[in-house]
Amino acid sequence: MRLLNKDLRLQDVTLMYLTVLATVVVLLVASYQAPAVHSRPTLAYHIPLDPSGQLELSWNISYPTQEVYLELKVKELHHGVLLGMSDQGEPTNADLVLLWDDGHKSYFGDAWSDNEGRVMLDTQQDYELLETHQSTEGFFLLFKRPFSTCDPHDYIIEEGTVHIIYAMLERPILSLRELNISRLQSGIQRVLLLRPDAPSPALPRDVRTLEVLAPDVIIPTQETTYWCHIYQLPPNMPKNHIVMYESVITPGNEAIVHHIEVFECSPQMDTVPQFSSSCDSKMKPRKLNYCRHVLAAWAMGAEPFYYPADAGLPLGGEGSSRFLRLEVHYHNPLLISGRRDSSGIRLWYTPSLRRFDAGIMELGLVYTPVMAIPPRQRSFQLTGYCTAKCTQTALPVGGVHIFASQLHTHLAGLGVRTVLVRGGREVEVVQEDKHFSTHYQVLPSLGDALVTKCSYNTEDRNKATVGGFGIMEEMCVNYVHYYPRTQLELCKSHVDTDYLQKYFSLINRFQGRESCSCPGTTVEEQFSSLSWDGFSGEVLNSLYLTSPISMHCNQSTAELFPGEWEHQEIPVVTAELQRAPFPCELSRRASPENDNPTEVRPDSSV
Repeated sequence: MRLLNKDLRLQDVTLMYLTVLATVVVLLVASYQAPAVHSRPTLAYHIPLDPSGQLELSWNISYPTQEVYLELKVKELHHGVLLGMSDQGEPTNADLVLLWDDGHKSYFGDAWSDNEGRVMLDTQQDYELLETHQSTEGFFLLFKRPFSTCDPHDYIIEEGTVHIIYAMLERPILSLRELNISRLQSGIQRVLLLRPDAPSPALPRDVRTLEVLAPDVIIPTQETTYWCHIYQLPPNMPKNHIVMYESVITPGNEAIVHHIEVFECSPQMDTVPQFSSSCDSKMKPRKLNYCRHVLAAWAMGAEPFYYPADAGLPLGGEGSSRFLRLEVHYHNPLLISGRRDSSGIRLWYTPSLRRFDAGIMELGLVYTPVMAIPPRQRSFQLTGYCTAKCTQTALPVGGVHIFASQLHTHLAGLGVRTVLVRGGREVEVVQEDKHFSTHYQVLPSLGDALVTKCSYNTEDRNKATVGGFGIMEEMCVNYVHYYPRTQLELCKSHVDTDYLQKYFSLINRFQGRESCSCPGTTVEEQFSSLSWDGFSGEVLNSLYLTSPISMHCNQSTAELFPGEWEHQEIPVVTAELQRAPFPCELSRRASPENDNPTEVRPDSSV
């Protein structure tokens, strides 16, 4: 790529674009090896963007100024590179930042794509170029932007998953009007840009490690693989506390290993068959379905996870299982063959037990087909409840301290939000991800009734998506990490099945069919028999919002706590929390004239 003369400075600007409305925009010109006039930020986080390793993104966050610093490394730069953000990784309606050349000069600018993928230069330039330089490792491009710009074409960077899109430009671009991102060989990566702003606690001196790794797996030549492997703890292992865990990624596979989880099997099982193969294999033993207690979870871009200084997760000892299930998700869109992998999780544990045993509690919806999402829905919401009755029954008087949270859905998931409700009012957000992705699930640290809402998109499906364990079924789950540990292992709900049967009867009568309540007819079959239209979908949504629920308030033995848990009323939420305004919103309120476009006169200088 031909760059500008290195003697030029950043303040050189080039008039680049004239909109249809004759609005003049100033575009910053990238200068090669421009001397830095700023204090270079430390970039604490890194993630590969593409499976071939050509692009790497590094970043850091300034919470006082609400800005994110980003550096893009390109191993071999030709005529430019494009980086963007969109709600679910679509190339259309995306917020973009570009470096490109016209065959003579190089340019940097803030842009966006319309609903057909055509690229437009933004009239409000919110990406600030800080530095470019070339080294033996590649070309580096450093820039920054605010979390929110109040520009309708810009993506709001919030807590949760950010879908990054990228593409290389292989030829000169004479005009951005000729560029359409939908026609480029673009890629997508998921990343948690906003990270907790807190130091990691020190590990104890007697800490030990245990690696739960894949056994030299040959990664299948297919886009998506979930690999399951049974691991046995040492015999008669005494009780320890896990105090930290981190990923162990085979070098060269950083862009293929997407996420890893370690589950503990049920202590009631004396033996678990050895198994190491695809989790979808028909040869998978049924006992593996009872290996579901989460011990550790990592996803691409996640940092090591630390427990609080006074708590640890029990490993070994009485009442625990010797058997663990490792699950590794491989994302191999380039269908690379022959690649071997021994990735997994490294557990850091100590025999010096801490004050509190940490626990993991499941919130959300029970894995059952009675909770279903109609087909062809752009956005459909399901809600799971942990009622005040369950928390009052199962938790200590002083409550528990939630210090981490992991959201989970399957392929149709769009967003997840868990809130604490007291007296009908939301008092705290446990965790929220408005751009949730099943491909990126991590545990960010966090500081009555718990309500978990999940939204889904089923526009590409013709049948109802029911709740269940399969990847094409759906879940709405939040694994919350807390202390002190209690017997409450699961606090989830589903709609009252009697009311669901009334729904089937109503819709069948409306559609001119007799409802079959035959003993052998399953809920899945009843959902499949419906003719889905706007009415049937709206009635199902109304049912989920108003009908009584069945609560699963379960002990660690998987048995219900004593009490009546059927036909429970849905917790009423009368007031929702509102987010704090972004700095750009405050400045606009203080200076309302800034909302008006700037008039550009023929004799004005730019």
